[in-house]
Amino acid sequence: MDALILLGSFLLLILIGMPVAYALGAAALIGAWWIDIPFQAMMIQITGGVNKFSLLAIPFFVLAGAIMAEGGMSRRLVAFASVLVGFVRGGLSLVNLVASSFFGAISGSSVADTASVGSVLIPEMERRGYPREFATAVTVSGSVQALLTPPSHNAVLYSLAAGGTVSIGSLFMAGIVPGIMMNLCLMALCLVFAKKRNYPKGEVIPLKQALKICKEAMWGMMTLFIILGGILSGVFTATESAAIAVVWAFFVTMCIYRDYKWSELPKLMHRTVRTISIVMILIGFAASFGYIMTLMEIPAKITTAFLTLSDNRYVILMCINVMLLLLGTVMDMAPLILILTPILMPVIVGIGVDPVQFGMIMLVNLGIGLITPPVGAVLFVGSAIGKVSIESTVKALLPFYAMLFVVLLLVTYVPAISLWLPHLVL
Repeated sequence: MDALILLGSFLLLILIGMPVAYALGAAALIGAWWIDIPFQAMMIQITGGVNKFSLLAIPFFVLAGAIMAEGGMSRRLVAFASVLVGFVRGGLSLVNLVASSFFGAISGSSVADTASVGSVLIPEMERRGYPREFATAVTVSGSVQALLTPPSHNAVLYSLAAGGTVSIGSLFMAGIVPGIMMNLCLMALCLVFAKKRNYPKGEVIPLKQALKICKEAMWGMMTLFIILGGILSGVFTATESAAIAVVWAFFVTMCIYRDYKWSELPKLMHRTVRTISIVMILIGFAASFGYIMTLMEIPAKITTAFLTLSDNRYVILMCINVMLLLLGTVMDMAPLILILTPILMPVIVGIGVDPVQFGMIMLVNLGIGLITPPVGAVLFVGSAIGKVSIESTVKALLPFYAMLFVVLLLVTYVPAISLWLPHLVL
């Protein structure tokens, strides 16, 4: 009955149109009232939920990504990707995916990735003879890997939701191989389509121009090297690397590229603060919601239910994948991470799955949800930028979904894909 009151009130509030963050807080208050917990205790949980040093990584990484996104980085990354893969048949689709990899490794956001790369490449791909639906599908599916590779904001959220038992650095390292594998699978699919549909070849860029393009792009790419190099060398923590990334992004944008006006910085800061305020409200209310769930013993009951269902961890992982995929299509990623991680952590520990690997499993599942209707935020952004209907985009995405599911199965059932690099370097 306790679980019904808490979860039922949460779902009811969402159904009547209340924002997810506030629905979490209101449901937590209803749950506290039901089990007779003082509301003062809820306030302590809310303030404690956002009073964590590791959370500083989120606003800094968001700000760094925003500065680089609006400072001309996406255009330079597209040009750099063209140097690398633009000369093969269907090369512009590969350029799209490679540019998404580079930009995702700077912004850590699928939405920012889709908006920045898509606004440049979708019109260009159509001009070169690619169907607009296909160009949009490539852009949308390619942005999923931004959730895996550092500096992923959602990896930081997962570390927080796991109670700090999983280090952000380990999650950053764990996402590199799955992210690369995902992009290679999508690139292989694009090459098949290019040959089958006879998409155009790109032109080989002259050496002198290619060197100039590479030089300009390297200034932005240094952001990733600074983040990973600093963490691996022990010079600074993952949280501190976010602040350093902001300083570097600001220096490159305002002093090297000089494409951004100083007068526009206050507006950028305002947009960033608005984004971060929403995230912090969500984190605080999710902490109170998780506190009530713990008091009601909901995680323990769900663990028992899964273990009763089967004692085979592969079957349990498959059931968890199905659940995450379904939930990811109807709810945004951040609240799902904050809600489900405390619930599922005892389950995956009980069946012997490494929490770092499970972080990658969760990110891939929910990332697919972001490009799947009815509530796929990245899908909506991509369709709006591509100026195509949701239905047309989803139809074009079907083969890309298949490749993403293959990656999901590999990440789920081959632990070494996620764990090899963290064990090697940390």
